[in-house]
Amino acid sequence: MSLLSDLINLNLSETTEKIIVEIGGSGLDLRSKARTLPGPVTDPAQLPKWNYDGSSTGQAPGEDSEVIIYPQAIFKDPFRRGNNILVMCDVYTPAGEPIPTNKRFDAAKVFSHHDVVAEEPWYGIEQEYTLLQKDVKWPLGWPVGGYLGPQGPYYCGVGADKALGRDIVDSHYKACLYAGINISGINGEVMPGQWEFQVGPAVGISAGDQLWVARYILERITEIAGVVLSFDPKPIQGDWNGAGAHTNYSTNSIRNDGGFEVIKKAIEKLGLRHKEHIAAYGEGNERRLTGRHETADINTFCWGVANRGASIRVGRDTEKAGKGYFEDRRPASNMDPYVVTSMIAETTILWKP
Repeated sequence: MSLLSDLINLNLSETTEKIIVEIGGSGLDLRSKARTLPGPVTDPAQLPKWNYDGSSTGQAPGEDSEVIIYPQAIFKDPFRRGNNILVMCDVYTPAGEPIPTNKRFDAAKVFSHHDVVAEEPWYGIEQEYTLLQKDVKWPLGWPVGGYLGPQGPYYCGVGADKALGRDIVDSHYKACLYAGINISGINGEVMPGQWEFQVGPAVGISAGDQLWVARYILERITEIAGVVLSFDPKPIQGDWNGAGAHTNYSTNSIRNDGGFEVIKKAIEKLGLRHKEHIAAYGEGNERRLTGRHETADINTFCWGVANRGASIRVGRDTEKAGKGYFEDRRPASNMDPYVVTSMIAETTILWKP
């Protein structure tokens, strides 16, 4: 075993009371930095605020480049382990104002509204992604510049010619469970080299925190594997499925008796604000939402029971029980979960047509 491997696998809890805090934030993309603290921490309020150079991330001008990161949620560090932690942060100016890329701040306001708190919104987010070869940015396992056989055998597939990158996927699954993320499953997707993991059920703002940290962990694992992670909603043009982030949603009213009627009213509201939601549901989504490959056309809003070609899908079990949840199939794989989750809650609970 190499010295590098020895150092990577070193368990700091056996050698020191100090811990490493890996601090990351969302915005334009995922970033992180680490610092040492004198001992274990379990509450974000116990962590110090920190800063970084916003001029190097496109978030501040060079003459006033300092931006401040506020710790918001703690997760166990699956890489360093022991008492070491990952921390989800959001970003502010030195004066305490949220910077424009801080989408968590506005989401937290929605989720703290008393009407939203009373409804206790649950989310289950199906995050699709594509694994790419590092040097050519072409899907993992595909011949460079060429194609595999047509879609059909790859969805939930098994075998070296169908499940491309399972070692990465399983490592991510276990790392998320270790971190304390409520990852509820994984599966191979329709396009070869494309996979999905599901986070949830998660309540309110925690859905965004957990999905961002799950993305971060996946980025770190693909970094180790020498594979590029893509959240592009249509990484390969042609007769190939795109990548989405289907968002499953329920509230107390939807989960209880009479919930199906509440679902229909919520869907009606979502339809009235379709263009606003589409504008906030991810970049490049028009390449994915074509009305083909299990999508509704981007300019059309529709819903149906068990219909994966609809904007909103209601499950057969929900229809039968008269309560449950529904799935918004419009969000792209690169959507910001703070934006999507809070917007669904704001439209269905707070908005008055």
